[in-house]
Amino acid sequence: MSPEASLRARAEAQAASLPPLLARAEHLAGTVLLGEHGRRRAGMGDDFWQYRPVQAGDSRRMIDWRRSARGDAQFVREREWQIAQSVILWVDQSASMQFSSDKSLPSKLERARVLALATAILLIRGGERVGLSGTLLPPRRGNNQILRLAEFFSTESAEDYGVPEARAMLPQARGLFVSDFMGDLTPLREALTKAADRGVRGVLLQVLDPSEESFPFRGRTIFESMGGSLRHETLKAGELRDRYLRRLAQRKDELGQLALRTGWQYHCHHSNDAAQMALMWLWQAINRGTA
Repeated sequence: MSPEASLRARAEAQAASLPPLLARAEHLAGTVLLGEHGRRRAGMGDDFWQYRPVQAGDSRRMIDWRRSARGDAQFVREREWQIAQSVILWVDQSASMQFSSDKSLPSKLERARVLALATAILLIRGGERVGLSGTLLPPRRGNNQILRLAEFFSTESAEDYGVPEARAMLPQARGLFVSDFMGDLTPLREALTKAADRGVRGVLLQVLDPSEESFPFRGRTIFESMGGSLRHETLKAGELRDRYLRRLAQRKDELGQLALRTGWQYHCHHSNDAAQMALMWLWQAINRGTA
Protein backbone atom coordinates (compact mmCIF):
# COMPACT_ATOMS: atom_id res chain seq x y z
CA MET A 1 0.00 0.00 0.00
CA SER A 2 1.35 3.42 -0.96
CA PRO A 3 2.04 6.03 1.75
CA GLU A 4 -0.85 8.15 0.45
CA ALA A 5 -3.28 5.22 0.59
CA SER A 6 -2.07 4.25 4.05
CA LEU A 7 -2.53 7.81 5.31
CA ARG A 8 -6.01 7.96 3.82
CA ALA A 9 -6.96 4.62 5.39
CA ARG A 10 -5.81 5.82 8.82
CA ALA A 11 -7.65 9.12 8.39
CA GLU A 12 -10.86 7.34 7.38
CA ALA A 13 -10.56 4.96 10.33
CA GLN A 14 -10.18 7.87 12.76
CA ALA A 15 -13.02 9.82 11.15
CA ALA A 16 -15.29 6.79 11.38
CA SER A 17 -14.79 6.71 15.15
CA LEU A 18 -15.88 10.32 15.66
CA PRO A 19 -19.66 9.98 15.23
CA PRO A 20 -20.05 7.12 17.78
CA LEU A 21 -17.82 8.91 20.29
CA LEU A 22 -19.66 12.19 19.83
CA ALA A 23 -23.03 10.47 19.99
CA ARG A 24 -22.17 8.72 23.25
CA ALA A 25 -20.75 11.89 24.77
CA GLU A 26 -23.74 13.98 23.61
CA HIS A 27 -26.16 11.43 25.04
CA LEU A 28 -24.27 11.25 28.33
CA ALA A 29 -24.09 15.04 28.62
CA GLY A 30 -27.82 15.22 27.95
CA THR A 31 -28.54 13.12 31.04
CA VAL A 32 -27.14 15.81 33.32
CA LEU A 33 -29.69 18.41 34.40
CA LEU A 34 -27.72 21.63 34.28
CA GLY A 35 -30.13 24.39 35.09
CA GLU A 36 -28.67 27.84 34.54
CA HIS A 37 -24.89 27.82 34.39
CA GLY A 38 -23.16 30.49 36.44
CA ARG A 39 -21.17 31.29 39.51
CA ARG A 40 -24.09 32.47 41.68
CA ARG A 41 -22.34 35.55 42.97
CA ALA A 42 -22.52 39.21 42.11
CA GLY A 43 -20.27 40.65 39.46
CA MET A 44 -19.89 40.98 35.71
CA GLY A 45 -22.59 39.39 33.56
CA ASP A 46 -25.91 39.94 31.86
CA ASP A 47 -28.28 37.78 33.92
CA PHE A 48 -30.21 39.24 36.83
CA TRP A 49 -29.36 37.69 40.17
CA GLN A 50 -30.98 39.69 42.96
CA TYR A 51 -31.95 43.08 44.36
CA ARG A 52 -30.22 44.31 47.50
CA PRO A 53 -30.56 47.49 49.54
CA VAL A 54 -28.20 50.35 48.73
CA GLN A 55 -25.01 50.25 50.76
CA ALA A 56 -22.39 52.84 51.61
CA GLY A 57 -20.12 53.32 48.61
CA ASP A 58 -22.75 52.49 45.95
CA SER A 59 -23.02 55.14 43.26
CA ARG A 60 -26.37 56.58 42.15
CA ARG A 61 -25.92 54.91 38.75
CA MET A 62 -26.20 51.50 40.42
CA ILE A 63 -29.66 52.18 41.84
CA ASP A 64 -32.61 50.48 40.15
CA TRP A 65 -35.12 53.32 40.28
CA ARG A 66 -38.06 51.22 39.06
CA ARG A 67 -37.66 48.72 41.90
CA SER A 68 -36.94 51.49 44.42
CA ALA A 69 -40.13 53.35 43.43
CA ARG A 70 -42.24 50.56 44.96
CA GLY A 71 -41.32 51.63 48.48
CA ASP A 72 -39.29 53.98 50.61
CA ALA A 73 -35.97 52.08 50.32
CA GLN A 74 -33.54 52.20 47.42
CA PHE A 75 -32.27 49.00 45.77
CA VAL A 76 -29.36 47.95 43.58
CA ARG A 77 -29.89 45.42 40.80
CA GLU A 78 -27.10 42.84 40.90
CA ARG A 79 -26.09 40.68 37.99
CA GLU A 80 -24.63 37.18 38.20
CA TRP A 81 -20.88 36.71 37.89
CA GLN A 82 -20.28 34.96 34.57
CA ILE A 83 -16.63 35.39 33.68
CA ALA A 84 -15.71 32.42 31.49
CA GLN A 85 -13.09 30.04 32.84
CA SER A 86 -10.53 28.03 30.90
CA VAL A 87 -10.57 24.29 31.51
CA ILE A 88 -7.61 22.13 30.48
CA LEU A 89 -8.10 18.43 29.71
CA TRP A 90 -5.62 15.57 29.64
CA VAL A 91 -6.83 12.07 28.75
CA ASP A 92 -4.32 9.24 29.02
CA GLN A 93 -4.45 7.41 25.68
CA SER A 94 -1.60 5.01 26.37
CA ALA A 95 -1.70 1.25 25.87
CA SER A 96 -2.61 0.51 29.49
CA MET A 97 -5.87 2.39 29.04
CA GLN A 98 -6.94 0.06 26.23
CA PHE A 99 -7.49 -2.80 28.68
CA SER A 100 -10.87 -4.40 29.29
CA SER A 101 -11.33 -7.65 31.21
CA ASP A 102 -14.62 -8.52 29.47
CA LYS A 103 -16.02 -7.91 26.00
CA SER A 104 -19.21 -6.59 27.56
CA LEU A 105 -17.30 -3.78 29.27
CA PRO A 106 -15.87 -0.65 27.70
CA SER A 107 -12.13 -0.29 27.84
CA LYS A 108 -10.75 2.20 30.31
CA LEU A 109 -9.82 4.42 27.38
CA GLU A 110 -13.31 4.36 25.89
CA ARG A 111 -14.85 5.33 29.22
CA ALA A 112 -12.22 8.04 29.81
CA ARG A 113 -12.81 9.57 26.38
CA VAL A 114 -16.58 9.63 26.73
CA LEU A 115 -16.47 11.17 30.21
CA ALA A 116 -13.91 13.82 29.21
CA LEU A 117 -15.77 14.76 26.03
CA ALA A 118 -19.16 14.84 27.78
CA THR A 119 -17.65 17.13 30.44
CA ALA A 120 -16.24 19.36 27.69
CA ILE A 121 -19.66 19.55 26.02
CA LEU A 122 -21.29 20.66 29.28
CA LEU A 123 -18.59 23.24 29.94
CA ILE A 124 -18.56 24.71 26.43
CA ARG A 125 -22.33 24.94 26.32
CA GLY A 126 -22.13 26.67 29.69
CA GLY A 127 -19.91 29.36 28.18
CA GLU A 128 -16.50 28.07 29.26
CA ARG A 129 -13.36 27.69 27.16
CA VAL A 130 -12.03 24.13 26.96
CA GLY A 131 -8.78 22.83 25.49
CA LEU A 132 -6.02 20.26 25.88
CA SER A 133 -2.98 20.43 28.11
CA GLY A 134 0.14 21.44 26.23
CA THR A 135 0.09 23.55 23.10
CA LEU A 136 -1.84 21.37 20.61
CA LEU A 137 -5.31 22.74 21.27
CA PRO A 138 -5.65 25.98 23.30
CA PRO A 139 -8.92 26.58 25.18
CA ARG A 140 -11.75 27.84 23.00
CA ARG A 141 -15.54 27.91 22.92
CA GLY A 142 -17.97 26.60 20.31
CA ASN A 143 -19.11 23.40 18.65
CA ASN A 144 -16.01 23.32 16.44
CA GLN A 145 -13.92 22.95 19.56
CA ILE A 146 -15.97 19.90 20.56
CA LEU A 147 -15.20 18.35 17.17
CA ARG A 148 -11.50 19.11 17.59
CA LEU A 149 -11.48 17.51 21.04
CA ALA A 150 -13.25 14.42 19.69
CA GLU A 151 -10.61 14.16 16.97
CA PHE A 152 -7.74 14.34 19.45
CA PHE A 153 -9.45 11.83 21.74
CA SER A 154 -9.60 9.34 18.86
CA THR A 155 -5.82 8.91 18.73
CA GLU A 156 -3.87 6.31 20.68
CA SER A 157 -0.35 5.97 22.04
CA ALA A 158 1.87 2.89 21.93
CA GLU A 159 3.51 3.76 25.26
CA ASP A 160 2.62 1.53 28.18
CA TYR A 161 1.69 4.42 30.47
CA GLY A 162 0.76 8.01 29.73
CA VAL A 163 2.59 11.10 30.95
CA PRO A 164 0.56 14.25 31.66
CA GLU A 165 1.53 17.39 29.78
CA ALA A 166 2.31 20.29 32.13
CA ARG A 167 3.33 22.97 29.60
CA ALA A 168 1.25 26.04 28.78
CA MET A 169 -0.99 25.80 31.84
CA LEU A 170 -2.99 29.02 31.91
CA PRO A 171 -2.91 30.82 35.28
CA GLN A 172 -6.08 30.32 37.34
CA ALA A 173 -7.45 27.76 34.87
CA ARG A 174 -9.13 24.50 35.86
CA GLY A 175 -7.86 21.04 34.95
CA LEU A 176 -9.25 17.55 34.38
CA PHE A 177 -6.75 14.68 34.16
CA VAL A 178 -8.20 11.24 33.34
CA SER A 179 -6.05 8.11 33.54
CA ASP A 180 -5.64 4.80 35.33
CA PHE A 181 -2.55 6.38 36.95
CA MET A 182 -0.87 2.97 37.06
CA GLY A 183 2.52 4.17 35.82
CA ASP A 184 5.24 6.18 37.52
CA LEU A 185 3.66 9.03 39.50
CA THR A 186 6.69 11.32 39.26
CA PRO A 187 5.51 13.10 36.06
CA LEU A 188 2.08 13.58 37.61
CA ARG A 189 3.58 15.10 40.75
CA GLU A 190 5.62 17.48 38.63
CA ALA A 191 2.61 18.43 36.51
CA LEU A 192 0.37 19.13 39.51
CA THR A 193 3.14 21.08 41.26
CA LYS A 194 3.53 23.32 38.20
CA ALA A 195 -0.25 23.65 37.98
CA ALA A 196 -0.54 24.63 41.64
CA ASP A 197 2.20 27.24 41.21
CA ARG A 198 0.03 28.88 38.53
CA GLY A 199 -3.14 28.73 40.57
CA VAL A 200 -4.58 25.87 38.52
CA ARG A 201 -6.98 23.62 40.41
CA GLY A 202 -8.79 20.62 39.07
CA VAL A 203 -9.78 16.98 39.20
CA LEU A 204 -7.93 13.67 38.97
CA LEU A 205 -10.25 10.95 37.69
CA GLN A 206 -8.81 7.46 37.97
CA VAL A 207 -10.53 4.93 35.68
CA LEU A 208 -10.04 1.25 36.52
CA ASP A 209 -11.36 -2.03 35.18
CA PRO A 210 -13.23 -4.08 37.83
CA SER A 211 -10.68 -6.90 37.55
CA GLU A 212 -7.99 -4.45 38.61
CA GLU A 213 -9.86 -4.01 41.89
CA SER A 214 -10.68 -7.66 42.56
CA PHE A 215 -7.57 -9.46 41.20
CA PRO A 216 -9.47 -12.65 40.24
CA PHE A 217 -6.38 -14.59 39.11
CA ARG A 218 -5.42 -18.08 40.33
CA GLY A 219 -2.78 -20.64 39.46
CA ARG A 220 -0.44 -20.23 36.52
CA THR A 221 -0.87 -16.75 35.08
CA ILE A 222 1.11 -14.60 32.68
CA PHE A 223 0.81 -10.88 33.35
CA GLU A 224 1.78 -8.70 30.40
CA SER A 225 1.42 -4.97 29.90
CA MET A 226 -0.79 -3.82 27.04
CA GLY A 227 2.24 -2.32 25.32
CA GLY A 228 4.21 -5.54 25.71
CA SER A 229 7.20 -4.03 27.49
CA LEU A 230 6.46 -5.70 30.85
CA ARG A 231 5.88 -9.40 31.45
CA HIS A 232 5.67 -11.57 34.56
CA GLU A 233 4.80 -15.24 34.84
CA THR A 234 3.79 -16.97 38.07
CA LEU A 235 2.50 -20.41 39.04
CA LYS A 236 0.70 -19.09 42.11
CA ALA A 237 -1.12 -15.92 41.12
CA GLY A 238 -3.45 -16.19 44.10
CA GLU A 239 -0.54 -15.62 46.46
CA LEU A 240 0.02 -12.20 44.87
CA ARG A 241 -3.51 -10.98 45.52
CA ASP A 242 -3.07 -9.50 49.01
CA ARG A 243 0.20 -7.82 48.07
CA TYR A 244 -1.35 -6.38 44.91
CA LEU A 245 -4.41 -5.05 46.73
CA ARG A 246 -2.18 -3.36 49.31
CA ARG A 247 -0.18 -1.72 46.51
CA LEU A 248 -3.37 -0.57 44.80
CA ALA A 249 -4.73 0.91 48.04
CA GLN A 250 -1.39 2.65 48.54
CA ARG A 251 -1.53 4.06 45.01
CA LYS A 252 -5.04 5.43 45.57
CA ASP A 253 -3.94 7.00 48.84
CA GLU A 254 -0.94 8.61 47.10
CA LEU A 255 -3.24 10.08 44.45
CA GLY A 256 -5.64 11.39 47.09
CA GLN A 257 -2.83 12.96 49.11
CA LEU A 258 -1.26 14.49 46.00
CA ALA A 259 -4.59 16.00 45.01
CA LEU A 260 -5.11 17.34 48.52
CA ARG A 261 -1.67 18.98 48.67
CA THR A 262 -2.08 20.72 45.30
CA GLY A 263 -5.69 21.82 45.70
CA TRP A 264 -7.11 19.22 43.31
CA GLN A 265 -9.82 16.61 43.89
CA TYR A 266 -9.49 12.85 43.38
CA HIS A 267 -12.08 10.25 42.42
CA CYS A 268 -11.88 6.62 41.30
CA HIS A 269 -14.37 5.32 38.71
CA HIS A 270 -14.79 1.74 37.50
CA SER A 271 -15.65 0.94 33.91
CA ASN A 272 -18.53 -1.33 34.96
CA ASP A 273 -20.21 1.50 36.90
CA ALA A 274 -22.69 3.95 35.38
CA ALA A 275 -20.95 6.68 33.40
CA GLN A 276 -23.73 9.10 34.35
CA MET A 277 -22.78 8.97 38.03
CA ALA A 278 -19.14 9.72 37.21
CA LEU A 279 -20.15 12.64 35.00
CA MET A 280 -22.36 14.06 37.73
CA TRP A 281 -19.47 13.86 40.16
CA LEU A 282 -17.11 15.49 37.64
CA TRP A 283 -19.52 18.31 36.90
CA GLN A 284 -20.07 19.07 40.58
CA ALA A 285 -16.34 18.79 41.37
CA ILE A 286 -15.32 21.19 38.60
CA ASN A 287 -18.01 23.65 39.65
CA ARG A 288 -16.81 23.45 43.25
CA GLY A 289 -13.33 24.23 41.99
CA THR A 290 -14.50 27.38 40.18
CA ALA A 291 -16.81 28.76 42.83
